[in-house]
Amino acid sequence: MIAGIELGGTKTVVAIGSTAGLVIEECRFPTTSPDETLGFAIDWLSARGEPVSIGIAAFGPIGIVPNRGNYGQVLATPKPGWAGFSLTGAFAHAFPEAILTLDTDVNAAALAEARIGAAAGLEDVVYITIGTGIGGGILSGGRLIHGALHPEFGHLKVPRMSGDDFPGICPFHGDCLEGLASGPAIAARWGASAHALSADHPAWDTQAWYLAHGILALLAIVSPSRVIVGGGVSQAEGLHRRINERLVEIAAGYFPQVLEPNYVVPPALGQEAGICGAFMLVR
Repeated sequence: MIAGIELGGTKTVVAIGSTAGLVIEECRFPTTSPDETLGFAIDWLSARGEPVSIGIAAFGPIGIVPNRGNYGQVLATPKPGWAGFSLTGAFAHAFPEAILTLDTDVNAAALAEARIGAAAGLEDVVYITIGTGIGGGILSGGRLIHGALHPEFGHLKVPRMSGDDFPGICPFHGDCLEGLASGPAIAARWGASAHALSADHPAWDTQAWYLAHGILALLAIVSPSRVIVGGGVSQAEGLHRRINERLVEIAAGYFPQVLEPNYVVPPALGQEAGICGAFMLVR
């Protein structure tokens, strides 16, 4: 039995499937405390058998470099109770014979979209999610990028939109990209959730401005062939088009790939990208 866990900031997905990314059965539930969330996931899996391998795709920051003391641990997060919690420890205790593979939820989503989704066949792909926070997974030369930690796209500092004096909500950096354009930032800035805003609300031009400038930084550093923007906020009508248009403008003719049709696209796998990628991490 191959198991996958996608641990997100607001929801968790536990599933059984195949290393090709096929979901056989899954269960979605809110992310609450570590003990409650992982306890439910472990019980759900135990009722279906003993997993041979488990792919874990988790929100960051998280220690994903093997042989380091913080491997498998959630690091500096504002989510109450999660900082210092060992994900690999919890699953190793429950399933001592299972092989565990760990990466960020956005890296897993990038892998899935590059293999069977909106960037199938490409080896230089970025997956961005906009929800409770903002995260970015990077596939470069066919390999997932880690580094000393892992990419923290949401904490980039981006140029301010003219006239914008919103202070930002990131508890660490204030007006980083996540502090200015995440789901909670939208609610704090406009007094309503993203889903409550109409398609012609000025919020979406603001979102496109900040996301395009974040993507411009990625163009200069890792030069992706395609950028996929997912997460709950990304489902707003016309947002990908707005990002594309702003990106073409600020790229100023320097990065030719942004001129290709649909350079910034929604995920083809929808809300399944992360869990499909968790299975592929096992492979």
